[in-house]
Parts: sequence; structure tokens; C-alpha cells
Amino acid sequence: MKFASIRLVAADIKALVSFYEMVTGQKAEWLAPVFAEIVTPAATLAFGSAETVSLFKEGSAEPAANRTAIIEFQVDDVEAEFARLKDVVEVVHAPKMMPWGNCAAQFRDPEGTLVGLYAPITDAAKQRFASR
Repeated sequence: MKFASIRLVAADIKALVSFYEMVTGQKAEWLAPVFAEIVTPAATLAFGSAETVSLFKEGSAEPAANRTAIIEFQVDDVEAEFARLKDVVEVVHAPKMMPWGNCAAQFRDPEGTLVGLYAPITDAAKQRFASR
């Protein structure tokens, strides 16, 4: 099995895609007016408008309702990325060290999903991510 993507269901897909284009520095590929993807080396971040939910099962997903998942991006320099984004995102917390050896910062996307940036800092953390 290969982990392929995370899909966010959006009430305002254009705003959400623009937000993630800004965060990642990558342009999305629009495969349909209601569906776009940002392909990264590790996985794909996909976006579907709320109207796509009915293609699966009506009511099975709801925009802006997530309070359990964190979309995380590994970066080289959390402090620099945080400085670039802090004035245009809703900050949850500024960069700080986590007990597992990463420096991490968090903010919310336009629909409320928690987004994290992290960089392995300790030797153990760097070793853990070296083969990923």
C-alpha cells in the first residue's frame, strides 16, 4: 500500500487552493473546476469543493469541520518560513521545540484545518527523518 494523498473538502476551493499555493510555493494543477492537486515529493494535497461530496455519499464530508488532523510540512528552516507566513495566516503557535526533537510552528488554513511546519533539530530527529 502506498500513501498517496490527503484531500480537503472546501466551501471555498479557490481560497483554500490559493492558501496552500502560498504556503508550499507550488502551483496547483486544476483537474476540474471542483478539484485541484498540489503534488509534493512525499504526497499529494488534493482539494475538492463541497459539491464533490455527493459523488461519494451525501454528507460524508463537511467543509471547515476538521479538528482532529494536522497537515504537516517538513521544511529546512521553521523560523524563516514562520516569518514569511505569520502576517498572512492565523497563527496557532510560534516556532518551539517539541519533546520528540522537532522545531514546530502551527497555523490554520482558511477553513480552520491545523497546518504545521516542522524541522528535525536533534540528532535523533534528524536520524529518524534521514531515510524518509
